[in-house]
Amino acid sequence: MNLARRLVIVFFGVVLLTQGAVLAASIESGSESAADLPRPWLEDWREPPVGLRPLQIVHGVPSQQATVEGMTALKDLGLGGIVCNVAFGEYLRSEENWRILVRAVEACSRAGLRVWIYDEDGYPSGAAGGLVLEENPEFEALALAYDPSQADPFILRPAYEHTHASNNYYAARRYPNLLDPAAVESFIRTTHDAYYERLKPFFGTTIEVLFTDEPSLMAVNIGPLPDDVRLKVRVVDPLDPNVQPLPSVPWVADLPDLYRRCYGQDLLAARRSLFEGDSEQDRRVRQQYWALVADLLTERYYGRIQRWAHAHRVASSGHILWEETLEHHPALEGNTLKVLGRMDIPGLDMLSSNPEAVIHTGWMTAVLPASAALLNGGRRVMTEVSDFSETMAGRGPASVAEMCATAAWQAAFGVTEFTLYYNRQQRSSDEYRAYGDFVGRLNAMLRDARPAPRVLLYYPIADMWAEYKPVAEKLTKQTQSARMRRIIDSFMDLGRRMTRAQISFALADHEVLAAARVQDGRICVDGRCFDALLLPAEVGLPAPAMANVRRFRAGGGRVLRDISGETVSLDSLAALYDSGLLSEPQERIVIGRFTRDSRDLVLVVNVGTASCDVEVSAPQAGKWIVADPATGRMESVSSDRPGSISLSLPSRATRVLIGPADD
Repeated sequence: MNLARRLVIVFFGVVLLTQGAVLAASIESGSESAADLPRPWLEDWREPPVGLRPLQIVHGVPSQQATVEGMTALKDLGLGGIVCNVAFGEYLRSEENWRILVRAVEACSRAGLRVWIYDEDGYPSGAAGGLVLEENPEFEALALAYDPSQADPFILRPAYEHTHASNNYYAARRYPNLLDPAAVESFIRTTHDAYYERLKPFFGTTIEVLFTDEPSLMAVNIGPLPDDVRLKVRVVDPLDPNVQPLPSVPWVADLPDLYRRCYGQDLLAARRSLFEGDSEQDRRVRQQYWALVADLLTERYYGRIQRWAHAHRVASSGHILWEETLEHHPALEGNTLKVLGRMDIPGLDMLSSNPEAVIHTGWMTAVLPASAALLNGGRRVMTEVSDFSETMAGRGPASVAEMCATAAWQAAFGVTEFTLYYNRQQRSSDEYRAYGDFVGRLNAMLRDARPAPRVLLYYPIADMWAEYKPVAEKLTKQTQSARMRRIIDSFMDLGRRMTRAQISFALADHEVLAAARVQDGRICVDGRCFDALLLPAEVGLPAPAMANVRRFRAGGGRVLRDISGETVSLDSLAALYDSGLLSEPQERIVIGRFTRDSRDLVLVVNVGTASCDVEVSAPQAGKWIVADPATGRMESVSSDRPGSISLSLPSRATRVLIGPADD
């Protein structure tokens, strides 16, 4: 063990021994503001309960760990529970494996730990380890492929070769059609009902959530696995080398009938427009098709799981595939923001524990589920977090400081539930416990707080539908139209710039804008009101959304539009915020804004490798409290500058700023 690692362990050991004393000392030393915080806040901060702590993902609990002692050992590591499943071997069929899982859940219940159920043998979810297609091969995902070299260019075929089903890190395995209600019913009957049959007493108590992992429409070429990885991936269903990659879209038997009912048009007569053409009619067909597909996936898969979950006293959660790349959203989910909105706890997959990921594409990964929760009246947001990227690149494991900063920037966007793929064996017990304490303290202050963005960034999925043309080769931004590339570039640039400028924001698509209520110069969605709307370059709002945006602007709301080739100023958006702004630009400082019980809270995260001194705006700065979730220290602000708080932030450091209660 090297010296640096020894010092880390010693430091966190000291923290664990002294955190209660530090908090008590800061309160007893005359810090009236800290003492006036609600007692439940302070109690949760001092000793975060299991409900606020992270969950370890355990795919098949080992028999020797399925005991109260085994689960207590996880609790002693600072964890709040596990995400688990019946072991993958003889998946869903081995009674011995079921007995071990039942013992494990019973042990969690007795140890006071929480349990989430992971719904698949590996991933992507929906296959029940192949049992769905074993029941009926006709449940397989379908693709309408297009080969213009043929007299009849349209081919209906399984969506397997050249898709995520055959190009993932777990197994090459044929995949069910999530647009087919019968296929989804088979998945739920085979998987969810089996868990309920064996674990019924724990549903709604110890068992809280169902976790679905990277389900998708499947009919798109996402590219092959690297050769060195391909050789290690299990092949359940052999691939046919004669199946050539072709432009494809997802299909289900009743799609033409549903299209006619929705739009009064013949989809089969217009299907060429799904693949080619740039006329207004071509674009309309594509928009209508993908809007319908998005609705079907939302209701038939995500909605069906959510309804089952509610009927069995648990919540639905999980995450989707490739949320960070906008060009994949139509082909994989139809409308990513919409499908996430049908999860009780929408989630993301954060494969990197380099905290600086947030200022590149990480913000996109987090803001999607956070917005889905916010706009649907929810608060809880899940992350499946790991240092997979660092491990694959030979730079792992991530340090505790990197793990904590990665948790903190996600919390700044609204994440509350942390499910971990971190390898416990690569860290000491003290390090893992320190991370669990850190997450618990973040949630002690923030989980019951309400995210407070005042800016909406338009999510241009309707434009993606109109522009997206399937390709035979691997889908990338470069395979799409110049207009689609400009829209994506503008959208991603605006999100990056706001993240780096400490401007809190949420996403809204055309459906959200059309259904929003406009009043007093604000646009309100389910009780959340926003003062500004930012439009990426070249987007065209559908008529219902445009009508509402015009009313919003006429009432004094701020509408900014990016223009290709120019840089729109974000100063007017920053000016909307009284707290959380920096006196000097710092791209590697991430800010999250919240309200709780008439108090403002600001989460400040230094995701960079260098320490920095910052001045953070805060009305009545002398009445604020600065809390450090790494040490448990909580102190009153001593400020000689009205309206700002001075912070000295080491590399990867986090502070929670807690404002005074309204008089």
